[in-house]
Amino acid sequence: MVVLDFFIVNVALPSIATDLHASESSLEWVVAGYGLAFAAFLITAGRLGDEHGRRRVYVIGLALFTLASLACGVAPTPTALVVARIVQGLAGGIVMPQVLSIVGVTYRGPDHVRALSIYGVVLGLAAVGGQVIGGALVQTDVLGLGWRGCFLINVPIGLAALALTPRVVPESRAERRSGVDALGAAMLALGLVAVLLPLIEGRQHGWPAWAWISLGLAPVILGAFLAHQARLRRRGEAALLDLDLFRKPAFSGGLASQLLLASAQASFFVYLALYLQQGRGLNPLQAGLVFTILAVAYVVVSGPATKLTARHGRAVVGAGGAALAAGLATMAAGTADIGVGGSILVLVPGLLLVGAGIGLCFTPLTSTVMAAIEPDRAGAASGAMSTTQQVGYGLGVAITGVIFFAHADIASGFESSLVQLAALAVGIVVAAVLLPSGTKRTIPPEVQGLTGGRAPS
Repeated sequence: MVVLDFFIVNVALPSIATDLHASESSLEWVVAGYGLAFAAFLITAGRLGDEHGRRRVYVIGLALFTLASLACGVAPTPTALVVARIVQGLAGGIVMPQVLSIVGVTYRGPDHVRALSIYGVVLGLAAVGGQVIGGALVQTDVLGLGWRGCFLINVPIGLAALALTPRVVPESRAERRSGVDALGAAMLALGLVAVLLPLIEGRQHGWPAWAWISLGLAPVILGAFLAHQARLRRRGEAALLDLDLFRKPAFSGGLASQLLLASAQASFFVYLALYLQQGRGLNPLQAGLVFTILAVAYVVVSGPATKLTARHGRAVVGAGGAALAAGLATMAAGTADIGVGGSILVLVPGLLLVGAGIGLCFTPLTSTVMAAIEPDRAGAASGAMSTTQQVGYGLGVAITGVIFFAHADIASGFESSLVQLAALAVGIVVAAVLLPSGTKRTIPPEVQGLTGGRAPS
């Protein structure tokens, strides 16, 4: 549910715009608001589970997610939908860290590996199938719900999971409790909002003074957040971000690569869906099926990518960034050629390269970075990477939206967006130089899973 709901809305956005008369900025908030709230609370929620019981916090998060899904499904206005999506993202950030912690303390040995494998498969199916499932729900118009079915489908699943949890999930707490940095979480959220708000709303309002003031305050707030984290570290208290990790080039390069990859992925998925439906007139199911082209490439490439990473390390991530850049550039050229007409087959080579590029980057990036981190800091590093991923999702959609919606026609907007995203992919190639040349040790599956490393999200 948590992974699926980031992607399931992509092909539903045009229907939401038509039904609710939603503005362009509202559509961006539907996607970016979810990722922002998810990122802002992810690490804090993990600490809350350690303190108050993982099953208890999981149940609270799942109940909130189910209620927020219901609120999304019955939202009467764009504003109501955006607020419900932010709450839904917050709830997703509560659920996700508890799942891995519960799996980690419940299973041992081969059972632990099997449980994590199932977890990875579920994430992969959710991410790959999100657009297709969303398209099918909107197109078939089950019970006349249309796009609302993308959210309401969570309600029966959530209720069933809530009913089963007390019987099948054991309670657990951390032996050593590290505390919760509520102030740090609030500062991080405020800093991200200061960036996203003007990027999403500024263009539509003619870039007023408040937009520039907000952008100017963002680095101040985020700088204060970093200073606060350093102060906690000096006192020996629990911080959201372990700044000592940045002394390792592999971590800095990995975090930069993660941010660029997440920004490019999320933006590409959102604006490809808008181009296919609003530009080319495809229905939601047809648009969802187009996404299966890159999903197939991802599945084919991601299998051998893990073994290649153990031998070649950063070269695999660099090759993935290059393939992603080439695919996006190829699609930009194809879009310039066909506009909103012509055969959509022109886009297939680019889609295949994009899928292959994501497959070569996603899991190898996590494995390569974690190979350079000491075991006692693996949790902090993976938490930072997971948070960076969600931040990238939100920022990417907002920044690319400024470019996409600045054009009078969708084809030109999509073409320019693809050029910008290709530049981000080139940045992955550059940042990958800081990564290790090969994994120096085997990464435990539970560490790989902390960033959703098995999922093509």
